[in-house]
Amino acid sequence: MTVALPADADALENGLIEIARKAGAAMMAIYQTDFEVRSKDDASPVTEADEAAEAVILPGLRALTPDVKIVSEESAAKGDVPDVNGETDFFWLVDPLDGTKEFIKRNGEFTVNVALMAKGKPVLGVVYAPAIDKLYYGGPDGAKLIEGDLEPKTTAISVRDMPEDGVVVVGSRSHGDPEAMKAFLGDLAVKELRPAGSSLKLCLVAAGEADLYPRLGPTMEWDIGAGHAVLLAAGGVVENMDGSGFVYGKADFRNPFFIARSPSVPVKYEQ
Repeated sequence: MTVALPADADALENGLIEIARKAGAAMMAIYQTDFEVRSKDDASPVTEADEAAEAVILPGLRALTPDVKIVSEESAAKGDVPDVNGETDFFWLVDPLDGTKEFIKRNGEFTVNVALMAKGKPVLGVVYAPAIDKLYYGGPDGAKLIEGDLEPKTTAISVRDMPEDGVVVVGSRSHGDPEAMKAFLGDLAVKELRPAGSSLKLCLVAAGEADLYPRLGPTMEWDIGAGHAVLLAAGGVVENMDGSGFVYGKADFRNPFFIARSPSVPVKYEQ
């Protein structure tokens, strides 16, 4: 899908990467402390790092694109949700700290997620894992991995063809149903089942380190929008379980189960 972006493409990319890095720095300052864990109304955990990252991201995005609406997880939890039309509007989709459970476990597998949506589809996005200093970016010119900050190493990434010795399947480290996964995979040749946290699962497929990520559990749009943008730019697909296209801007921002994959990996769709 080709769309006219709400600002210069280079300005959006540079601005988005800078915002993600600043949010990651705010997050890491709290990661090193004895932080408090609270529960939101839906019983999911939240920390001051979620809020500190959002406090960096929202002003940054408003300065970058003043006229574009922002849907962010922590604001939405407080009832602050703009009215967006997924079929027509540009809007930002933000998860300031994706993988709060991984943050609490201090395993490094948590990310800053920011994506720009247009007509229900991701057009660019950034996934930044500050604890391991890996930043994934996807946009109109493709996908890349940036490692390091002071002397960054940038590598173009893309999905890979299905390996002859079997696929690497990624699944949630903190959520998941092993029996449902086994039933979904059926007789597909699987070399490895690899657990991973947050939207890094989508990025592993985008980078050709994995081939398939079936999500057989609940998620929200802000959980996966940025990872979807990276995977799409890397040549991958995210689709519903029946093979139909995945869309954003739904009324409640809740996702159905989905499949993220390299196009070379065959799957059996629900009838």
